[in-house]
Amino acid sequence: MTIEDDDQARPSPRQRKIIHIDMDAFYASVEQRDNPDLRGKPVAVGGSRERGVVAAASYEARKFGVRSAMPSVTAKRQCPDLIFVKPRFEVYKAVSQQIREIFAEHTPIIEPLSLDEAYLDVTENLQSIPLARDVAFAIRAKIKEVTGLNASAGISYNKFLAKLASDHRKPNGQYVITPEMGPAFVETLPVGKFHGIGPATSAKMNALGLYTGLDMRNQSLEFMQTNFGKAGSYYYWISRGVDNREVRADRIRKSVSAENTFSNDLTEFEAMAAELQPLIDKVWQHCEDKGTRGRTVTLKVKFADFEIMTRSRSAPAVVSSRGDLERLAVSLLENEMPLPRPVRLLGISLSSLQTEDGAEPQLDLPI
Repeated sequence: MTIEDDDQARPSPRQRKIIHIDMDAFYASVEQRDNPDLRGKPVAVGGSRERGVVAAASYEARKFGVRSAMPSVTAKRQCPDLIFVKPRFEVYKAVSQQIREIFAEHTPIIEPLSLDEAYLDVTENLQSIPLARDVAFAIRAKIKEVTGLNASAGISYNKFLAKLASDHRKPNGQYVITPEMGPAFVETLPVGKFHGIGPATSAKMNALGLYTGLDMRNQSLEFMQTNFGKAGSYYYWISRGVDNREVRADRIRKSVSAENTFSNDLTEFEAMAAELQPLIDKVWQHCEDKGTRGRTVTLKVKFADFEIMTRSRSAPAVVSSRGDLERLAVSLLENEMPLPRPVRLLGISLSSLQTEDGAEPQLDLPI
């Protein structure tokens, strides 16, 4: 995990008004909007074939435990009436652009995280609406009017709390965490619910006796840095409701990845190396299009039993050609051969991205 400098987490002298907008079951909601026969029914966007994966699930499907990234066979077993719909990413992108145009009516400071969510800094919004909650109401109403879709919103004085707040009243709701509420809201939160703390870090925290935000807040900065490195500073401050990261309209992507699930399991090195080629092409094409280069190559392998293995290698300088990216990726695969089990998915990512002129992009916490 990459974290900004410690100073970025310290209290800011300026009180910000930040909104996190998150569309509700975005892909599935678009499909239900465009096909009335799907409304009110459990819908999964993704492949229904044996080796398919759920990309998104409607709220009706989520009641049965269906969720994104779940194997389609598992989803169908949990919800026998589940309806699978092929994804239409061009439609989702077009709707996302409509939503961003609505954001732009209120503020130029928009930091998209994906097609269906973004941070907005509305401290000085374009329509001079005094309260951030009213800006959020206006945005959500306009999204509903223009697209027919529901959005949820979180409003707070920093990004960390705004994202937490948007989950608090889903779907089709909004929630405000004020500066007075922030520390108390965080102290009861299980560490596994903190955005940016994954299962491995959560388990490590639990082993150290850290189960809630309050447990973290009771530790010294030195303790957190000793046990969690640079990330420890970030955890120290967010456990106090402090996060001074700015909403950046020019946020540069820190990594790019591509992966593919195979119709038949792979066992031979030559077949896997061949399947890596189109993934390498996709990653490198993104770098060419955006004028970025990266230093760290990561290989992702998902076995037939769904266990996932990742292996990474960082180059001393940026990966400057498609050939170099291929050599690093294939080398990572070769070093693991023979693999213990048949492989159902391979993925490649390139991270530690920077612009071609050598200027490092501003670091941020992936949340």
